[in-house]
Amino acid sequence: MLHIGKLIQEELHRQERTVSWFARKLFCDRTNVYDIFQRRSIDTELLLRISMILNHDFFKHYTDEIVENL
Repeated sequence: MLHIGKLIQEELHRQERTVSWFARKLFCDRTNVYDIFQRRSIDTELLLRISMILNHDFFKHYTDEIVENL
């Protein structure tokens, strides 16, 4: 099962971005970012914002999972 929070955290680290930077871009506190990292699911509007901030299509992870399970 997909764990979107871990994927977001991995991408943030891959880009060598800090949690503080990410929190500023999301207009939230660092504690909220750590909460996002723990989530197995996420609101699509928030995921869209995160995808745009990190320039990474996180929705593709879901579609890839669908294709694998068809």
